[in-house]
Amino acid sequence: MIRRFVRALLGSRAERLAEPQPPRGGRIALYLLFFVLGALVSLCGAFVQALWAPAGLLLALAGTFAVFYAGLRVTGTKLGAGIPLAGWFAVLLVLMTPRPEGDLVISTAVTSYLYLFFGSVGGVVCATLPTSSGYGFGVPPVERRQPVRTPRP
Repeated sequence: MIRRFVRALLGSRAERLAEPQPPRGGRIALYLLFFVLGALVSLCGAFVQALWAPAGLLLALAGTFAVFYAGLRVTGTKLGAGIPLAGWFAVLLVLMTPRPEGDLVISTAVTSYLYLFFGSVGGVVCATLPTSSGYGFGVPPVERRQPVRTPRP
């Protein structure tokens, strides 16, 4: 049962290649949207993981993974998972800097380190899953002509 659920959720490479991809303009708008969503999830997750000790960490990580995976599936490219990861990191870099008063938003607690580690690992894992694009970032490869070979006498 769990295997069927995972297969339905992740799918195979052949299934992902068969899915249609949004047009280029739509993908660019989606990339911007997912950058902002990654930033918002990072901001919310920084507070939620510290608010409720173990359950808050799981909730923050679930939201983080959901945004990364949604970016991958909606855009159909690996960049779709990388863009929310970039927004997630950008906000965390700001939240990890100490304030002049000495306060920290992301403290040195174990849950904060787990949130940073598993969130970044989740983003990398989502970026390596099969996509509807057979090529890296949604840009088709340049087709190269094969040289014409003349038969040898």
